[in-house]
Amino acid sequence: MKTEKNRAEMIKEISGVNPLKCMKCGKCSASCPSYNEMDIKPHQFVSYVINEDIESLVNSKSLWKCLSCFACVERCPRDVKPGKLIDAARQIVVRERGKTYLSPDEVPELLDPDTPQQLLVSAFRRYRR
Repeated sequence: MKTEKNRAEMIKEISGVNPLKCMKCGKCSASCPSYNEMDIKPHQFVSYVINEDIESLVNSKSLWKCLSCFACVERCPRDVKPGKLIDAARQIVVRERGKTYLSPDEVPELLDPDTPQQLLVSAFRRYRR
């Protein structure tokens, strides 16, 4: 349990977000272009961080289905920024897996013609270091 608490705190620190401000209005999920692909919706993601259920987030497909378009960030009336929480959780996973998780040579075979270009560009910007 202590590990989950540490991971939740790290997500809050990386994102700079206070998830306790969320009033569960659902505007973030309503504006999400990946809503139908997600098993944990953006407004639910905030609750998982509050409840420190990070293991469920890490194992969900929502973590990688998010396009990082930040439509949820723009629509949030309380400035909770669920997209930033999702991005922070991704960073936690990448850090825990280490530097050898995915090599550049493996990327071409993983590309799907239906993958939105916006996802690829945002991933490149985030992980090019």
